[in-house]
Amino acid sequence: MRLDDPVVLDLYGVTDKADFMDRCAAVLALPAWFGRNWDALAEALGELPRPVAVVVTHWQEYARRAPRDWETAQEVFAAAVEDSPGRLSVLIALGDGRRESTDGRDGPEPGGG
Repeated sequence: MRLDDPVVLDLYGVTDKADFMDRCAAVLALPAWFGRNWDALAEALGELPRPVAVVVTHWQEYARRAPRDWETAQEVFAAAVEDSPGRLSVLIALGDGRRESTDGRDGPEPGGG
């Protein structure tokens, strides 16, 4: 597994569990059977077709709006990593990834930073 070629799970704009599951399905290319619930996410993460490093960015707003779901998401990721040593790494990016733009509006940092 190469950490210099990660899959970025950008949670910018995600405010609830449904948004989170949709974003995971799209970014991780989860199979059609993915049921968009925690058990299905755990199973799908264990069946990813190749070793993958996932970097979770812009998660802070989701964590504020849905703290229990964010906690559960972290538990699911941690269990999946533990169950798939060497095949899955999940890294949570620190910082809020936001900066003040030159026109005074806040926005995501260029490049997803």
